[in-house]
Amino acid sequence: MTSPKSGFINEHNLILSTDFYELTMGAAYYQYNLDNNIKEEDDIAVFELFIRKFPKNRNYLIFAGLEQVIHYLQNARFTDKTIEFLRKKEVFKNIDSSFFDDYLPKFKFKLDVWAMKEGNFFFPNEPIMKIQGPMFHAQLAETYILNVINYQTIVASKASRIKNIAQDKILLEFGTRRSHSPLAGVYAARASYIAGFNGTSNVIADIELGIASSGTMAHSFIQKFDNEMESFDVYNRIYGDNSILLIDTYDTEQAAKNISKFKNSIKAVRIDSGNLIEHSRKVRKILDENGCEKVLIVASSDLNEYKIKEILEKNAPIDAFGVGTELATSRDDPTIAGVYKLIEYNRKPKIKISEDKLTYPGNKQIYRFYNEQGEFKEDILMLENEPALSNSEALLIPVMKEGTLIADLPDLNIIQQYYNKNIEMLPVKFKELDENHIFQVRISKKLNELTTSLSEKFT
Repeated sequence: MTSPKSGFINEHNLILSTDFYELTMGAAYYQYNLDNNIKEEDDIAVFELFIRKFPKNRNYLIFAGLEQVIHYLQNARFTDKTIEFLRKKEVFKNIDSSFFDDYLPKFKFKLDVWAMKEGNFFFPNEPIMKIQGPMFHAQLAETYILNVINYQTIVASKASRIKNIAQDKILLEFGTRRSHSPLAGVYAARASYIAGFNGTSNVIADIELGIASSGTMAHSFIQKFDNEMESFDVYNRIYGDNSILLIDTYDTEQAAKNISKFKNSIKAVRIDSGNLIEHSRKVRKILDENGCEKVLIVASSDLNEYKIKEILEKNAPIDAFGVGTELATSRDDPTIAGVYKLIEYNRKPKIKISEDKLTYPGNKQIYRFYNEQGEFKEDILMLENEPALSNSEALLIPVMKEGTLIADLPDLNIIQQYYNKNIEMLPVKFKELDENHIFQVRISKKLNELTTSLSEKFT
């Protein structure tokens, strides 16, 4: 019996973090070009990443994940191990040996990339990334790009909804243990930070990304000791004014009375169960009456934007919220319909028209207009060769040229500041939790005409 694999992705195998059909298509492209004496530079495709519709109760989405995509495009390679793995696959028996002997060992993504800035807002049918390059290269990148962008975007967008409600309250991302993998936990921390969260429980997100990590204690720490107060004494003796004490293991209010002896020498107390509104009111009263008026109250326990809204509407004296499961899984609607579609091949526009899945053809740019108050007014989707529109902002920015990075990738604090600027420019109605509003995305006359002509051609 062979032992099970560890399950961790070796960085050397990163290029195989993809769907198998990307490889079968890619090998077929190679073989076709070889059989027909077509050079790779004459086999150029343009793909766009966009969404067709919003998840439930969303009026906007936040673009996130670009930095991880760039890392993949710069570093993914076929190693001897990955090449031999593919060579042994029965499905590739008719592929010329030069594919394995010459092409894959030298492979490096040579793609041009345009993208929105991370932290920008987008709406259905707007390209958020555009990928151009040899067909094999552009096709192979699809799955990894979708995986990274779809996940970080859905979490950033969920975090934005929570931030809209919580406003100036401290928000901490606590979702690692409920995220769908350890790596997803890091990505959730990153995406939520972009959308205004203050910190995370994830330690890798701190050491690798610079997002401040923090934590308190688990109920097990308290249960280890013969009585609750002993656990508090031990913790406070070690951590002093950094102590955040969990007070709901047995009797929340009695614990609040017991820790009052520390006065303002501890940082906060945390409540993780029960009626958070009632407990926080009683705890605040106890703390204030016993010289602990500077001690903060942190609340957790399956929080989301709706629960936080109720807590704040009832004026519960909670200073900080730890949000985990609901955020890291975007529990109310955990997916977005992000797609990656061919829109041009060798300068010829391409279209997909099956049923309700129309794809606007051609190489495009998206322009954003603002009203007199500086708020988003409308976006216009246009063909790239149409004249740029005055008094507007082109949202797709050149990022890579033939695989070389040509734009600065800002650090997370700059991305968060950019998000903060954008959220202020989003009209208030689009921030509502339950009401759906349609942001105006116009299609240029020339793009409409091209779409109609190609649709008629293929129907």
